[in-house]
Amino acid sequence: MKRTLGTCYYPEHWPRSIWEEDARRMVEAGLTWVRIGEFAWSQLEPSPNQYEFDWLDDAIEVLGRAGLKVVLGTPTATPPRWMVDRHPDMLAVDAQGRPRKFGSRRHYCFSHEGYKAECATMVAKLAERYGRNPHVAAWQTDNEFGCHDTTISYSEAARKAFQSWLRVRYPSDGNDGDIAALNQAWGNVFWSMVYDDFDQVDLPNLTVTEANPSHSLAFRLFSSDQVVAFNKLQVEIIRASSDAPITHNYMGRITDFDHFKVGEDLDIASWDSYPLGFLEDRVGADDERQRRFARQGDPDFQAFHHDLYRAVGRGRWWVMEQQPGPVNWAPYNPEPLPGMVRLWTWEAFAHGAEAVCYFRWRQSPMAQEQMHAGLLRPDSIAAPGLDEAIEVAKEISNAPDVAPLQSTVALLFDYDADAAWTVQPHGEGLSYFDLVFSQYRALRSLGLSVDILPTSCRDFDQYELIVAGGLVHMARELKLALANCAAEVFVGPRSGARTGDMRIPVPLPPDLPNFDVTVARVESLRPDMPVNLDGEGLIEGFREKLTGSVEVSIRSEDGSPVVMRSNHLSYVGSCLDLTGWRRLFRNACAKRNIAIVELPDAVRIRDTQTERFWFNSDPIAHDVDGMALPPISVTWQKMPVK
Repeated sequence: MKRTLGTCYYPEHWPRSIWEEDARRMVEAGLTWVRIGEFAWSQLEPSPNQYEFDWLDDAIEVLGRAGLKVVLGTPTATPPRWMVDRHPDMLAVDAQGRPRKFGSRRHYCFSHEGYKAECATMVAKLAERYGRNPHVAAWQTDNEFGCHDTTISYSEAARKAFQSWLRVRYPSDGNDGDIAALNQAWGNVFWSMVYDDFDQVDLPNLTVTEANPSHSLAFRLFSSDQVVAFNKLQVEIIRASSDAPITHNYMGRITDFDHFKVGEDLDIASWDSYPLGFLEDRVGADDERQRRFARQGDPDFQAFHHDLYRAVGRGRWWVMEQQPGPVNWAPYNPEPLPGMVRLWTWEAFAHGAEAVCYFRWRQSPMAQEQMHAGLLRPDSIAAPGLDEAIEVAKEISNAPDVAPLQSTVALLFDYDADAAWTVQPHGEGLSYFDLVFSQYRALRSLGLSVDILPTSCRDFDQYELIVAGGLVHMARELKLALANCAAEVFVGPRSGARTGDMRIPVPLPPDLPNFDVTVARVESLRPDMPVNLDGEGLIEGFREKLTGSVEVSIRSEDGSPVVMRSNHLSYVGSCLDLTGWRRLFRNACAKRNIAIVELPDAVRIRDTQTERFWFNSDPIAHDVDGMALPPISVTWQKMPVK
């Protein structure tokens, strides 16, 4: 697999007279890809049914003639003003019942049939015109599904679509669904919430106190399916006219729709990597960690998403937008330390990225992103990120193709579990993402490369260590596959805790095959009430009372079981701190003879078949396992990795 670079460009923002010069400079910088068009609807259709494609024809020709490959985006994230006038009820509605307004982006509701029809028409026009264009080498659908809290809409269109979705979820022998089945599944006898017809089912917002968690979970799953269907509509239209691969650019820590399901219809997964913005906005780091990594980004957050989107893309994935300098949207927006743009780029390549594209080519002098750095300043003078991109381009021209490595360690990730935790966190600040990310961080801190897998996976033969935390609903087939595999397996906490309809199952969880452990009760803990483990580590946030006859491998300081084990299978009944997870995984690696490297907080490893990459995001040097790592550096060694 060849490593390539690219950028994001907006020819409609710049005078026609500089397009050729921009294209020439992109090629001279070593770039291959240029993404265009994803926000250009008002320039393509300035009024209903008045299409203006000549400028886009020209831009694609200029870029392609210079030797660049175009990624053409569908502009459906930015419906123009006339569209809102034409369909005033297409606007998404927030949980307080307030319609979103025109004036930024992503203001549409995924359930609005009129808007979907408009999107289908625009995508068809683009696909028919450019589907066989030799310069259009890939497509991107929409832009950043779910960004700005836009997956879930409480509109009238969503209410009607939700009712139709429920009829399919709870079918009857006829065509109208079985409302009695819904009432039974949701436990609507509680608080007299019984419905006589699906048309009575409203959306789970603006209730006096919390809505039925079964209702809330169903609505989140429905909302996810609406994103999947919206993406699929565009993909099918493009495929009818083009053989070029199709991607979507996901975001960091957007978990309110199922990326794996969206990815089933795509050829490539891509995501938008903003390490400094995410540290302030999404990682959840404390003040000390934010200060320490303010100019580098969290050492594990980008890597986690690289591995996640490699799984979503079934091995094929890109970074569609890579931060090249300060951004504009986080609480604070510092400048990266020199060398970090190069480090972030190589980190993506080490995890298997086919392409890394920098956002954006030239900083905008206008509108919402005028404080967002690009590879060029607004006056076209090179910004610091361009020099680092050029350096990477020279390095990859002499580097061998990527040979991805099958890891021995797997971590399961499930968007439905995230939905269940969001509906019923049980304690302030508890989240599925934080649990899984803490497990991932612990594995990476031991020098391990990690494969992230969907919960649809049933074949675990190639793995020695599998971590399946927080899977609120576990299919029986998944439980059997984990119980019958040969790997060291850790399940929990909160795994198997609910049915697919958000009810407590009987037998009580985790109900693993031939595994006598029961979660008798649970508690959430205040942040200032951690519980010491017997030995190193803490219980933080969430704790289960475990009973059963199998071996207790870790207890709390008061003697209560925390981890219970039988043969290769362990159930973890608490959320642990980093020290606790490291202890657990270190011991498991020792049992399986999995080599580990104890790493400083700012140093990480990623293995390919032929290279071991070392990343030091610390402004001081480190000497680790015989490797001298300069400050802010990428170092790799040629080695056969077993």
